[in-house]
Amino acid sequence: MNTRAWIVFLDESGVSLLPQVRRTYAPRGRTPLLRHRLNWKRASMAGALGYHATDPTRGARLCFHLKPGSYDTAGLIEVLEQMKTFYRGERVVLVRDGLSAHRSRAMRAWVAEQDWLTLER
Repeated sequence: MNTRAWIVFLDESGVSLLPQVRRTYAPRGRTPLLRHRLNWKRASMAGALGYHATDPTRGARLCFHLKPGSYDTAGLIEVLEQMKTFYRGERVVLVRDGLSAHRSRAMRAWVAEQDWLTLER
């Protein structure tokens, strides 16, 4: 492992876009009516927090990616492509979770072509 690399922690999460029912300024005893379509749309966000392994004066870096729906292998490869431009010219050790898209054949093939990236679990 190269000691002059960024250590980056990557995680992704999904959220529902339905409105939350909370306390409102409606008159006491009258339930407020929230009108919305019940499509149950979802959005996902992937966040990467990076620290430089040998130079703490460089500070932390945070980058994130938003997309409708859920992440799959193609979506995560898109995130890593954007991360490549974010850390342009730098080595990155990426610490990831156990999502199956991280272990897919397409992901392993893409990572094998990258000289700037090392994956760790």
